[in-house]
Amino acid sequence: MHGTYRRVQVGRGDNEPPRSRRKVEAMSLGLIGHKVGMTQVFTPEGVAEPVTVLQLGPCPVLQIKYPAAEGEKAGKVRKDGYAAVQLGFKDKKRKNATRPEQGHVAAGLKSKRKEARQKAGVALPPKADCEPQRVVREFRLDTGSGFVDPGTVKANAGEASFKVERIKVSGEGATKKFDAYTEDMTVKVGDKLTVEQIFKDVLAVDVIGTSKGRGTQGVMKRHGFAGLPAAHGAKKVHRQAGSTASLASNRGGGRPKKGLRRAGRYGNERVTIRNLTVVKMDTENNLLLIRGGIPGHPGAVVLVRPTNKVGPGSPKAKTVKREGPAVLKKGK
Repeated sequence: MHGTYRRVQVGRGDNEPPRSRRKVEAMSLGLIGHKVGMTQVFTPEGVAEPVTVLQLGPCPVLQIKYPAAEGEKAGKVRKDGYAAVQLGFKDKKRKNATRPEQGHVAAGLKSKRKEARQKAGVALPPKADCEPQRVVREFRLDTGSGFVDPGTVKANAGEASFKVERIKVSGEGATKKFDAYTEDMTVKVGDKLTVEQIFKDVLAVDVIGTSKGRGTQGVMKRHGFAGLPAAHGAKKVHRQAGSTASLASNRGGGRPKKGLRRAGRYGNERVTIRNLTVVKMDTENNLLLIRGGIPGHPGAVVLVRPTNKVGPGSPKAKTVKREGPAVLKKGK
């Protein structure tokens, strides 16, 4: 399989925790875009590749989150507590944007609080000075692995600098080589990140999207149950769940076990698909063609990052040089 399926957030059932308690994994630096659709392209060898077309960015940098800053009196002052880049996608009409949304990106917006802070000598954070954005997402820089090196991150209110890991491919066939290298990258507030900047020399990506909502479904469609016998002796039980083992064993007090598979809402959940191969990149139109399908309908918003998979089958595993078995000489 070319893609590893991983559900980060599950549909809520009777025994599942509320959405506010669910842990969502932090994302390394990537881009926001939307799914255009699926098609097929032919490789130079004449092989047809099924691909999903993604239009990513350009994404303006709206804000830089940083852990702490040096104060004049109190020394080190805690700010956001973590390092991250906040990106936007798709301009929003000013008449449809709220005043906080306008003030988040506009440098020339007048307000009494802004004037008071300037008179008090407070240094105002830089603004992207762009249109309000429809979609705003954060990408963590100080966690995770596979693209951004967390140990090299240096961030302040205006910019963030770090090292990124890329893989250069050379040769063809049996002589193909995968060489890993690092590159310095600096992101400033107001910059527009493009496909070429983020996905240059990136062999595989992770795609995060929302699956299609299918409403309330039974156990056969939602969980793949086989159903009950469909012979004449069975009466109106063909699609029922049947027995699913004991409900309260080893729990005490008659409480049901967590995670029981029942009928309920199916789809409309956050899904991450990892390690999808990049087939082609169109820098002029900000398009990325990846092998395989992704969650969501055409036009759905997706988050795409260089894959953080490091095990077997990942691009990083291809850069590891393996020595062949030692050959014993005769007489020894």
